[in-house]
Amino acid sequence: MSKLALPDEIRTRHGAKAPLLAIAGGVLLVVSGLLSWSYDERILDDISVRFFPLGIQIFAMALGITAIVLGVLLLRRPPWLSPARGLRVMGVTSVIFVVWVLASIAYLADGLVNANEGVWVALVGALLMAAAGFLSPEVDLDVRTWPRLSSTLEIVVIIVLMSVVLFVTAYTLGIEDGVVFAAFLMALIGVAGGLLGSGFGGYLGFVGANNRRVLLLAAFVVAFLFPFTQDGSDANMSIATQILIFAATALGLNIVVGLAGLLDLGYIAFLGTGAYVGAMLSQSAFATIDVKPPFFVVMLIGMVVASIFGLIIGTPTLRVSGDYLAIVTLGFGEIFRLAMFNLDGNNGPELTNGPNGIPAIPDLNFFGYDFGQVHTLFGIPLGRFSNYYFLLLLLIAFVILIFVRLNDSRIGRGWVAIREDERAAEAMGVNVFGLKLLAFAVGASLAGLAGTIKAHQDTSVSPDQYIFLESAFLLAAVVLGGMGTVVGVLVGATILKLLPEKLREVNDYRLLVFGLLLVVMMRFRPEGLIASKRRQLEFHEDDEELSEIVQSQHLQEAK
Repeated sequence: MSKLALPDEIRTRHGAKAPLLAIAGGVLLVVSGLLSWSYDERILDDISVRFFPLGIQIFAMALGITAIVLGVLLLRRPPWLSPARGLRVMGVTSVIFVVWVLASIAYLADGLVNANEGVWVALVGALLMAAAGFLSPEVDLDVRTWPRLSSTLEIVVIIVLMSVVLFVTAYTLGIEDGVVFAAFLMALIGVAGGLLGSGFGGYLGFVGANNRRVLLLAAFVVAFLFPFTQDGSDANMSIATQILIFAATALGLNIVVGLAGLLDLGYIAFLGTGAYVGAMLSQSAFATIDVKPPFFVVMLIGMVVASIFGLIIGTPTLRVSGDYLAIVTLGFGEIFRLAMFNLDGNNGPELTNGPNGIPAIPDLNFFGYDFGQVHTLFGIPLGRFSNYYFLLLLLIAFVILIFVRLNDSRIGRGWVAIREDERAAEAMGVNVFGLKLLAFAVGASLAGLAGTIKAHQDTSVSPDQYIFLESAFLLAAVVLGGMGTVVGVLVGATILKLLPEKLREVNDYRLLVFGLLLVVMMRFRPEGLIASKRRQLEFHEDDEELSEIVQSQHLQEAK
């Protein structure tokens, strides 16, 4: 957002007013939450009530409180924070948030005449906040001045942060109205962007780097506790399981694209390979193979078969690169889908039942634990999708372990060298072709593993599930979240899977929305939402502040 800042002379002349404007804007947003926003109580979960904030009114108050905090910090100007950056992000987002609500009221209630005083007060507050952000003078962050906390306090910070993540996730999935959901996302982006952009993000990253094991453990504890917040809701848990499958597959693609730099547009075929292996070896009455091994064996078979497909497609095609490789992998994805149509016993061997696919795949049963039954734990009912959710958590943990270990190994460094400059890597003795082939095989095997579970979770497999569009979304998750990172890909996969489920009103335009989102990302944050420091430096070579942060982290790791 700094590229949109006002000239230095204007900020210098009016910068003293910025803290007052931020505080005033925040107060107006807080007050707006206590006022009525709409004349019609039937829309937007009833925001017509005064002095009893609900939904959107609470979102506005959260933005206001954050603006007041940043305004106070502007007055104190601590050297380890830059509230100006956060205010710009939050100011622009708040204006968009209020305009969105105004447009929604006008559309749902037939005219702006039904917009009450609260929304107009909020609009003034948002404009004042945006003005404060653009008038605020820049403060260069100095990582050496960050306050140091004791190890115990840092762990407390991590626990509180993870608790907030759990609450926000549960609340997000509980929002049914698409317009309210979009407004919540805007407010969440505003608050998070305001705090993280002000320097708190860098500090939290510093705390997390000091306590990586604690952070990882806390993240998995939060993920484990999530089903207990849903009160047996199958709808939300179904979304959660789809996100985990999508994320596990995207992490496999991240090895191919994010680490090795190989553009694969047919990756969904490897997920389909694992799914068909799981379906053909299942207890379904429509399964085409009589052998019924235990599911753990099926998972291994799915991994091996998918990796063999990766080797088959990789061996003749990895001698090309760039656009040619993308075209070849795109063709492989389509060949897989058409092959599944033709392996119906008429045009080829009877393996897939053609376009009918393999339905009625039974639920998994591990040592008497039926995944299709409701189980009660700690007095909370856990339905079918919750059972698969816990299994998929183990899958995600395994995939993350494989990714991290490979990334930190000589193989991972070789992949990065190939991605940066293939010829230079080859000149330095890197086995370019062998490492490329290994990237394809490992990425394909992880997708195949996820596919074997997906077949049972979906209870059916058909060729129409594995089209090019799904490969495009997987690639978009990697690019959007941040290539070469774990957390970034998880965030990207969550966004691309959650938004279509919650914004079904605009589902027909999702390709347009995602396209615009990627264009904006390429313009303002090409390295992704949560990028590695290496890729940030690639896109921002002149950023001295970022260089200092990277050097500080390297020194901390060395100690």
